[in-house]
Amino acid sequence: MYQATKQFSFSYGHRLIKHKGKCERYHGHNGLVEVICEGPALNDNRMLIDFDVVSKALKGWIDEELDHRMILNEKDPMTELLKKKGEKYVSMPDDPTAEALAKLIYDHAKSHGLPVKKVNVWETPTSHAAYQE
Repeated sequence: MYQATKQFSFSYGHRLIKHKGKCERYHGHNGLVEVICEGPALNDNRMLIDFDVVSKALKGWIDEELDHRMILNEKDPMTELLKKKGEKYVSMPDDPTAEALAKLIYDHAKSHGLPVKKVNVWETPTSHAAYQE
């Protein structure tokens, strides 16, 4: 089985309203995303997938939709204030954990036909979460 991994970085803020601890406060991360594609064969160019194809499907979306945004649980009261102020933010149906962000990015990659096997989201250099089916 062949694998090809592409990394993307983005900065974001969030809080986990269901968490009892320091992550229930607003804070930010300089995140690193790893998108791992997998398949049994190489194409005519001897690649599993061109890294540029992965970038075109994900980099612009990550930059436009996630980078430098507050990512919040839809029940977070801050969403109403951000909406009133005309600020762009991302609303998720539950707490925006690293695991939830990994699934969000995985689903976007799949919807663009990428042979994605796994997505890792690194919140810090020593902590990451992953999603794979």
